[in-house]
Amino acid sequence: MSKKILIVDDEQSIVTLLQYNLQQAGFEITVAMDGESGLSKAMEEHFDMIVLDLMLPKKDGIEVCKELRQHKVHTPILMLTAKDDEFDKVLGLELGADDYMTKPFSPREVVARVKAILRRMQQMQQSGAVVVPKVEQESNAIIIGDVKIMPEHYEAYFKGQRIELTPKEFELLVYLSKNKGRVLTRDQLLSAVWNYDFAGDTRIVDVHISHLREKIEVDTKKPTYIKTIRGLGYKLEEPKQYE
Repeated sequence: MSKKILIVDDEQSIVTLLQYNLQQAGFEITVAMDGESGLSKAMEEHFDMIVLDLMLPKKDGIEVCKELRQHKVHTPILMLTAKDDEFDKVLGLELGADDYMTKPFSPREVVARVKAILRRMQQMQQSGAVVVPKVEQESNAIIIGDVKIMPEHYEAYFKGQRIELTPKEFELLVYLSKNKGRVLTRDQLLSAVWNYDFAGDTRIVDVHISHLREKIEVDTKKPTYIKTIRGLGYKLEEPKQYE
C-alpha cells in the first residue's frame, strides 16, 4: 500500500514540483494550499508524513505544527521554509517538527529525506529484537529506572504513565537507551538519529534532549537520567537509587 503524504504549501510551483516527484517515487499525495485546510486534513485523515511550509496564509506552519502536537497527532513533519533563520528552525523543532529544509531545494533531496524519515519510522516500529540493558521478556520493553520503552509498540512510559513523544524524540530516547552509560557526542547523535549531516546544527540535538528531559525527569535542572557531559555531549544513566 502506498504511503500517504500531505503537502501544505501555498506556492503552486512548489506544490506541482513536490507532487510530481513524490508521486513518481510511489507516494499518494494530498494537497492543502493554506494552514487552516492543512490542519483540518491532517486531523481528519491518516497520513504517513506531512510536508509543511512555514509561511502560509490563514495559519502559518508553526501554528499548524503546534496545534497538531497539542491534539496528539504525531505524524512526522518535514518543515519547509524560504527563510534561513536559526530562530525559525529551532522554534519549529521545539514545537514538534521532525525535520527542516530551507528553500530552494532539489526535488531529489526532498524525496530522499522523506524516504529516510519513513524508513527510520518503520524500523523503529518493527524493532524489538535489540540487545538492551534490562529486557522484559514478555514485551521486549527497555526498562531504565522509571522509564519503560516499548519499541515494537512505539510507546514509552514514565512512572507508569504513557508519555507523548514525537517520532524524533522517540528515536533519540531509544538510541540513548541502547547506549546506556556511554557518552555520546552531539555529532554522533545527529548521525545516528537524523542519519545525515546537519553541518554542525547541534542545537537540534539540544532541543530534543530538552524535550525528553521535560518528559522523563522530575527536575529538569537536576536530571537523573540524561546527563550533560560538558564539552562532550550526553549520557543516559540508570538513576542511582535503581542501581
